[in-house]
Amino acid sequence: MMATDDDRHPAAQDLRLVKVLAALADPARVSIVRTLAGLGESPCVDLRHAAGLTISQPTFSHHQRVLRQAGVLRERVQGAHRIVSLRTEDLDACFPGLLAAVLGTRPDLVR
Repeated sequence: MMATDDDRHPAAQDLRLVKVLAALADPARVSIVRTLAGLGESPCVDLRHAAGLTISQPTFSHHQRVLRQAGVLRERVQGAHRIVSLRTEDLDACFPGLLAAVLGTRPDLVR
């Protein structure tokens, strides 16, 4: 049986600080998160370049998967594209101010 998109994302109540922090411990993943914070959302195919990353596509996919499994990102399918966005509301509800601290911004400026 194939997993649905919702099955691939932890529920908000299942988010764990240690997993989120571990996912954000890598500079490439922080770059992805910062880019998405500015864009709001992005097709996966554009995100690697928008983030200014010079890593291979498989490595980028790995970083994206780690962020998704930790509950930092949400992916949705739109036609032939996978659209990625930050789970800002869920993260702020579970860990107030964490995303703003990671991004170095005021909490009210994080999308």
